[in-house]
Amino acid sequence: MKKDIRNISQEELEQFFSDNNLQKFRLKQLQEWLWKKGANSFDQMTSLSKELRELLKNSFDLKAAVIDKEFTSSDGTIKYSLKLHDDKLIEGVLIPSRKRVTACVSSQIGCSLACTFCATGTLKLSRNLTHGEIFDQVFKLNQESVKNHGRPLTNIVFMGMGEPLLNYNSLLKAIEKIISVKGMGISPKRITVSTAGLSKQIMKLADDKVKFNLAISLHSAIDEVRSELMPINDSINLDSLKKSIRYFYEQTNNRVTYEYILFKGVNDDLDAARRLASFCRISPCKVNLIEYNSVEGLDFEKSTNENTEEFIQFLEHRNIIVNLRRSKGKDIDAACGQLVNKLQ
Repeated sequence: MKKDIRNISQEELEQFFSDNNLQKFRLKQLQEWLWKKGANSFDQMTSLSKELRELLKNSFDLKAAVIDKEFTSSDGTIKYSLKLHDDKLIEGVLIPSRKRVTACVSSQIGCSLACTFCATGTLKLSRNLTHGEIFDQVFKLNQESVKNHGRPLTNIVFMGMGEPLLNYNSLLKAIEKIISVKGMGISPKRITVSTAGLSKQIMKLADDKVKFNLAISLHSAIDEVRSELMPINDSINLDSLKKSIRYFYEQTNNRVTYEYILFKGVNDDLDAARRLASFCRISPCKVNLIEYNSVEGLDFEKSTNENTEEFIQFLEHRNIIVNLRRSKGKDIDAACGQLVNKLQ
């Protein structure tokens, strides 16, 4: 079985070129096609000789994703299903605003964490994405951004299908290619990785001195409530999470972001706000309060405008930076996992 050339190490490729008596500059040309130009096939690599293209074709696969379906919201949000080489589907979303275009991307096919409010949580984990597949997904969303919004991506958030830190090595390899000047050249400060709160992996990120932003899907600073929303809290509770966040800040000096979806009658009262404010004292941070995007078959509702405003004021009066993220793409099932659920 042939290997996907995007998942071959630099050393292996160098050895292949050496074994076949190929000039070194041809390897640079190949890598430019893979990471700078995002080639979908060896035949597209027109600066390489036909003989070399045939050799590569016979030796490796180039497993490119294709856009399967796309849906455009009245607010400009575009949701895509992308079909992979094995016919598995993942989701990607383009979210435009006045100054930026953000891509929300996936790291796994499905998810194993089963958060009770999340559409992806109803999909079983199929497999991890390779770093080549993650990169290819981002590259294609960048092309779609240029086509539909007239500008390349300004921001990337790993908040799509899957838990990124359960695909740790592929995630970091993909980001390495995305930020490289030999790849897409996107600043790591424009990339945010969102996790449900895997303490050991957060500490590993700290030890690896990552430069991208870290967001924690918190949704409650009360253990009992968070466990109802996120079963992972039963094994990695808030105390464990606190220790890893504190360590992450000490090692990287990067301020974390807490993502907090406001659910009506679940986590949107002033006691919940008080507990969140206390949690925020761990290290410098900001809070993204998020309007819930309703998912068919799940019993959660978005908080009322009155409760949302009181919640924001409570936090701001305690000098916590708060942003309210309005729900987008409601008319195109933009909540994570909704589209693939329907297509399947």
